[in-house]
Amino acid sequence: MTTEPIEIRGSVELPARREDIELHTRDGLTLVGELASPLDRAPVATLVTLHPLPTGGGFMDSHILRKAAARLPALADIAVLRFNTRGTASPRGTSEGRFSHGIEERYDVEAAMQFVAERGLPHPWLVGWSFGTELALMYGRGFPVDGVILLSPPLHRAKPEHLAAWAGDPRPIVALIPEHDDYLKPDAAAEAFAPLPQIELVDVEGGKHLWVGENQTRRVLSEIVERVNPSALPLPGEWRDGTAV
Repeated sequence: MTTEPIEIRGSVELPARREDIELHTRDGLTLVGELASPLDRAPVATLVTLHPLPTGGGFMDSHILRKAAARLPALADIAVLRFNTRGTASPRGTSEGRFSHGIEERYDVEAAMQFVAERGLPHPWLVGWSFGTELALMYGRGFPVDGVILLSPPLHRAKPEHLAAWAGDPRPIVALIPEHDDYLKPDAAAEAFAPLPQIELVDVEGGKHLWVGENQTRRVLSEIVERVNPSALPLPGEWRDGTAV
């Protein structure tokens, strides 16, 4: 019997293979996370997500990252790796260690990329949100990622020298800048990212730092998919009998 289509919004979780995983850092910590992959086929690409500031409520379930894991394996054949950085708790569990203000978190990024390599996950992209963008900019350049996507970068910890280190790197770097961001609005972002001439700045009209609301969620997820697997666009808005409609 054909069921009525389900609107893809809010907390709707589409079918995927969901695996609780652990990451092991070079300094001896165990971090908790989840890998969500397409249900019945290999992923075409992988998102390695880096969550917002844990002391401000950020964790692996911060809503954009949770919705990416809930939707993109089914809608775009993309695997999504989420994890709690050191000292961060979520319903999945608490990662060992203590928050290190972005310093020792370099080992957390390294552990995530080591996991990607061990699993042979294809075409990894770093996707950082707020504090996560700082980790991506400060530490991502040394890893074999296809590109970097920055959501609401505050540029508090990532300094001009971190940006300048990426200059000339051929990999795409995309930053989504909300019009009404609390920390870095579009005009200021254009100036702040001057040391990184190849960056693509996407100014999001009406956007806010936390990307609240379904319209903003869909905008962010569509921008990600446009870079990682554009053939999957436009993202469907409904799901019925195991198929996007």
